[in-house]
Amino acid sequence: MPTPYSVDEFKNRIDSLYRLVIVGARRANQISKNESHGFGGLTRGVKPTIRAMEEVLEGKVSYYEADREDDHYLDS
Repeated sequence: MPTPYSVDEFKNRIDSLYRLVIVGARRANQISKNESHGFGGLTRGVKPTIRAMEEVLEGKVSYYEADREDDHYLDS
């Protein structure tokens, strides 16, 4: 069984709890899409959410902040 994590462990890696959830969820989705597993294969190994949190703690996952002014998704 994996070790439970505390929010305090992530203070030096990510600036807010909300960003941690978003970054962790996106990374977990990437991991689960890239894995090929058969029936019950996901439950036998380390789950994607735990692996994503481990990667955040190890500094393997990075993110960037987009400037709101640079987001031109609407044409005037």
